[in-house]
Amino acid sequence: MLRSTAVFSAMTLLSRVSGLVRDQVYAHVFGAGAAMDAFFVAFRLPNFMRRLSAEGSFSMAFVPVLAEYRQTRDHAEVKELVDRVAGTLAAALLVVTAAVLLLAPWIARLVAPEFAPEQQRLLADLLRITFPYALFISLASLAGGILNTWRRFAIPALSPVLLNLSMIAAALGLAPLMGGSVLALGWGVLAAGMLQLAFQLPWLARLGLLPRPRWGAAHAGVRRIMTLMVPTLFGSSVVQFNLLFNTWVAAFLAGGSVSWLYYSDRLLEFPLGMFGVAIGTVILPHLSSRHAATDPEGFSRGLDWGFRLCVLIGVPAALGLVVCAQPLIATLFQYGRFDALDARMSAWSLMAQSIAVPAFLLVKVLAPAFYSRQDTRTPVRAAVAAVLVNAACTAVLLGLLLYATDAGRAALDAAGGRIGQALASLQGAHALLALAIAIAGWTNALQLAWLLRRAGVYRRSPGWGRLLVQVAVGAAGLLAVVLWLRGLWPDWDHWAWWERGWRLMALVGGGAVAYAGLLLLLGLRPRHLRA
Repeated sequence: MLRSTAVFSAMTLLSRVSGLVRDQVYAHVFGAGAAMDAFFVAFRLPNFMRRLSAEGSFSMAFVPVLAEYRQTRDHAEVKELVDRVAGTLAAALLVVTAAVLLLAPWIARLVAPEFAPEQQRLLADLLRITFPYALFISLASLAGGILNTWRRFAIPALSPVLLNLSMIAAALGLAPLMGGSVLALGWGVLAAGMLQLAFQLPWLARLGLLPRPRWGAAHAGVRRIMTLMVPTLFGSSVVQFNLLFNTWVAAFLAGGSVSWLYYSDRLLEFPLGMFGVAIGTVILPHLSSRHAATDPEGFSRGLDWGFRLCVLIGVPAALGLVVCAQPLIATLFQYGRFDALDARMSAWSLMAQSIAVPAFLLVKVLAPAFYSRQDTRTPVRAAVAAVLVNAACTAVLLGLLLYATDAGRAALDAAGGRIGQALASLQGAHALLALAIAIAGWTNALQLAWLLRRAGVYRRSPGWGRLLVQVAVGAAGLLAVVLWLRGLWPDWDHWAWWERGWRLMALVGGGAVAYAGLLLLLGLRPRHLRA
């Protein structure tokens, strides 16, 4: 599992680096304004469908069933399951896509009611262009689930690079031909979905599992997947509703809030994609096979390995993102139309949300622990509670900002008591949305951990006390080094890109060396992660 995680992380690193370049191109060419707010809202909807149908409820139901078929059935039965699942998924997504294309103007008004009429028309046009991406990327994720079950982790992890390259080409090549219109990014999204699907098909053919899509609602395996999907569909939709809800609230805030949250979220996604998704992707088929083979000891050991890796990575990642938020944003994005104010606002939301990085990583292991046992109901209850916590925290934090601060009360008075207008006049309110997401993330992780302990399927292995001491001392060393360097370089706004670059490398490299060096001094060795 460690080797597979390393392979997945290496491929994901290429994806994240190309994604970083993509976001730098976004910031330089389009900045953070009304047009980009419309694009980010439009792109979130097909991403919602992708995570709902493929990376969320579908994959969590499909992979355990596919792993069981592989363990107990012949190749012909496995191939028929793949064909039937592909045909049923494609048919359902075609219907949803057609509905969105027809209803785009109404959907635009629903998800962003505070957008100006011209901005809503742009959002509707972007929806019509980008939403078919959901069809192609969901089928690509189906292909990735098959490859992951066969331990072919590299290809699915590498395919997102094609999205980033397509978006870069659209921003730099197509946008100038379209007069700088953000619609070019929509066409880049659509092309990326097609490329990601086509990229994985030859590898499925090598396994003899290239789908020939056929309707399969009556197939026993498909019915079983659909039965498992029902609670996870609700749970995934609840989690994705969290994102849509925060986007909807951000549309009421100061102009650029949606974009500020986007850029901070991209940096947060770096450790989550590099390590969280890698660990979760590798551990799901492993736990599914251990459950199918009736090996509770192997199941528990796999979980314990995942938890240790999450703690070892999550603590320094969270600290690093909090104390390096402004240098990171300034170095990576503060060019062209993305100015110092945009960098400062994005840094605020990054700091607020980064405190939940360990929780987000742990959920990537905790949720598969239930799904691999084909228990799809328990994570749903935790997801519902987390969403309710997010909504409640959003309301409370924004209410406190308006009624318990001088700036908030002044904004309310200036807006004649209208809450929406008052929030729109306050810069920094978007950071409270990020803080609410962080609180909800910890709520989700702690609930899942408690429920898993109550289920009795996980027994903690020896050595946890020593590991926690090692991580705490290493994190203290990281924090001391980075804060010392931050004191030497407090202002990052006026340097050239190369001056920011070498200072950022010193921050990150110094903190990493301090953390790793202290872990080694305290006796932690790579072989301990293989045990």
